[in-house]
Amino acid sequence: MSIYVGNLSYQVTEQDLTEVFAEYGTVKRIQLPTDRETGRMRGFGFVEMSADAEEQAAIDALDGAEWMGRDLKVNKAKPRENNNSFGGGGGGGGGQRRDGFSRNNFSRNY
Repeated sequence: MSIYVGNLSYQVTEQDLTEVFAEYGTVKRIQLPTDRETGRMRGFGFVEMSADAEEQAAIDALDGAEWMGRDLKVNKAKPRENNNSFGGGGGGGGGQRRDGFSRNNFSRNY
């Protein structure tokens, strides 16, 4: 299991998160995703701990807690959804895509 930690300050470091979560057990891994273009932290992260009970204790204690001037959102991380190469949208009709192509428009000759 992994913990999602949202609404983080952009100044948070892996060491900061490790210190906070270590109060609830052994921290195995911290991930702080950054924006590809700017390199700036994206305001959320993931924490993995040694045991599910430790992770649940951290979630119970830290969800909604104020830290570094922000109210944390802490919960079980959801599995990453598979993003297809056709962009957003999922089911439904032939809506217009951001690149101007319609879902029903693939027979054009270019």
